[in-house]
Amino acid sequence: MSILKADSVSVFFHEAVDGAMRSRGVTATEGATTYVVSLLSDYAKPTTRAEEALERPLTLLLDDALHEPNLGERFERLRTLGDGVLYTAGFFADHFEARGVDPNYVMGIGRTAYHTAGSLLRASSTRDLSQAAKDDLFGELSENFAAFVAVIAEVADATVAMGVHGSKGLLKIYERWLKTQSSTLADALSSHGFVPSRGVRIAS
Repeated sequence: MSILKADSVSVFFHEAVDGAMRSRGVTATEGATTYVVSLLSDYAKPTTRAEEALERPLTLLLDDALHEPNLGERFERLRTLGDGVLYTAGFFADHFEARGVDPNYVMGIGRTAYHTAGSLLRASSTRDLSQAAKDDLFGELSENFAAFVAVIAEVADATVAMGVHGSKGLLKIYERWLKTQSSTLADALSSHGFVPSRGVRIAS
């Protein structure tokens, strides 16, 4: 199965997220699960702001968001930052590693962004049931941030594994497997006749 063959991008990611949660033993509310699926679907066609988590220092992005005078825009910046960190920490952890950024620091930025976004909703004077649901959602995303990153990393592995084309594709999978030791990637390598083992190189 590939993303292109799926009925839709959302259907593909919903199946991938459900499978990753079972594999990782992660439990989440329906709202949080749907949010993560929507996030992945949106990042399949990223906007300029969504790419900022890779292009600008996270501390600056968080500072800009926290000092945005307009409350609605502040919330949106915090939510977008949380989304960006969650996605990139799962799909592109090696990007931060290459820059020597501590994974715990990255996780902390994401947690803070979601927690503060939820706090803005809780501080609102016009609360209703839909707002309360959002409060719980961002609190859940913040509290279980590392678990959701692990789920997205599992989805990333599955996506990479499905995109194998020739020796270069196998090399890409092998290099990612060396870093993650993902059983999904190991299975993908094995299905192409390679037994993943440290110290063994795949010819390019």
